[in-house]
Amino acid sequence: MKYRKLGRTGLDVSAICLGTMTFGRQNTEAEGHEQMDYAVGQGVNFFDTAELYPTVPVSVETIGGTETIIGTWFAKRGKRDDVILATKVLGPGGFGPVDGADLSPEKVRRSCERSLQRLQTDYIDLYQLHWPNRGTYHFRQNWSYEPEKHDKQKALDDIEAVLGELGALVDEGKVRHVGLSNETVWGTAQYLRIAGERNWPRIASVQNEYSLLHRIFDTDYAELCHHEDVGLLAFSPLAAGILSGKYRHGVVPRGSRMSIQPNLSGRFSEHSRPAIEAYLRVADKHDLDPAQMAIAFALSRPFMASVIIGATKMEQLKTDIAAIDLELSGEVFDDILAVFRRYPLPM
Repeated sequence: MKYRKLGRTGLDVSAICLGTMTFGRQNTEAEGHEQMDYAVGQGVNFFDTAELYPTVPVSVETIGGTETIIGTWFAKRGKRDDVILATKVLGPGGFGPVDGADLSPEKVRRSCERSLQRLQTDYIDLYQLHWPNRGTYHFRQNWSYEPEKHDKQKALDDIEAVLGELGALVDEGKVRHVGLSNETVWGTAQYLRIAGERNWPRIASVQNEYSLLHRIFDTDYAELCHHEDVGLLAFSPLAAGILSGKYRHGVVPRGSRMSIQPNLSGRFSEHSRPAIEAYLRVADKHDLDPAQMAIAFALSRPFMASVIIGATKMEQLKTDIAAIDLELSGEVFDDILAVFRRYPLPM
């Protein structure tokens, strides 16, 4: 395994992070424990979860289920100090039956304390804000994004109030570091500015979607992360499994995410299908496993702190973690760039 600095925290996190959102829905508790055992055995020291999980689909009844499974693993294995643990408080992202209330100091504290209880731990290494109050362009909302309708002062007031409460949780030892998820460049910059002015916890990372099919992070966000030492924690590096090739030629494996979400949260459509096939052909040409090629590409990005992988089967997990040892050639990067130029925003 390889390790990278998480922002300015001083923490060294594994370049591959174990994502857990399938635990409690697509994976049983025993399967989740098996995945965590294997990942730790391969040098993975970074787990990511959220109070919202499990997903696919999300439901009110299952909220917190993934954290509970991680908590029972900690209790049985006694490995809490071996893992850098990240979780999230749910903001108003809009999840059908689980629309989150606005983030507020009260909600952040209440959710944090519930997560601590489910996770059977006294502290969270990285506590992330899962969606901003004002709205965002993530999950295909970029096609209708209207930031001119946002109330700037309310947005700033919300950021200040929540950041102040996060500071209190850090002072109490319940949280060690803080991060964002599904945020924008402007939002991240405001958190950094206000934290600096008030001597509150500095944003260490941002967890946003990133893959060969979704590279809107590559410009302004890349610049911000480089200059401000804010690492990207990339979720969906395989675009919900599309880039593994398992759905090629119309195949939909039983129990797979596509069998539950046919369009994979807007990732699989008439616009994306030509790009998907083009990237799979690059892997074919260079005799590469397509999932490993996609993960290795994400790992190559200079702003990447860690790539979050998720799996429903152990063979998928083993393949994905093994991508840490894959170095892509210049010819592969050239072919990826050629596809990117043809399909810069396919979903």
